[in-house]
Amino acid sequence: MAPRLLEKYRKEVVVEMQKKFGIDNIMAVPRLEKIVVNMGVGEAIGDIKILERAAQDLAMITGQKSAITRSKKAISNFKLRENLPVGCKITLRRYRMYEFLDRLLSVSLPRIRDFNGVSKKAFDRMGNYSLGITDQGIFPEIDAGARDHRTQGMDITFVFKGGNKEQTFELLRLLGMPFSK
Repeated sequence: MAPRLLEKYRKEVVVEMQKKFGIDNIMAVPRLEKIVVNMGVGEAIGDIKILERAAQDLAMITGQKSAITRSKKAISNFKLRENLPVGCKITLRRYRMYEFLDRLLSVSLPRIRDFNGVSKKAFDRMGNYSLGITDQGIFPEIDAGARDHRTQGMDITFVFKGGNKEQTFELLRLLGMPFSK
């Protein structure tokens, strides 16, 4: 069975986007290609267990195993050597991508204290959108009461196929992204 947001995209969003932007062909409507979730764990230089815990948390949040990212070059001021593990990331596609987006929009973002919406200014030239979250504790999969729990942030990037900034903004808005006024 297809995820709820994918059905909404196919039945409502595509029709609305075609009307608003005068797009004749359904295949020309912008669509979400992938979601990349990235966690930079700088403290992992001193203790690898911190990175392992962050990778476990990221896997619980997304439902997919994370890949460990490594440093590209040495920076002596940060005691960083080349090829040291410094973070983890996951690329979500298809059904898992829509399931994660649905949980992010309907459960996790409303759990942020004093939440007034996400920024409208985080679009790049290609129309992709990046969102920074300061605490992964907003996700219900994470047990905030665990004694070894650390506050860890993450970056979420929504990559689109086709469209410009205006079209991808409208696509996210129609899917339910709560933009600030």
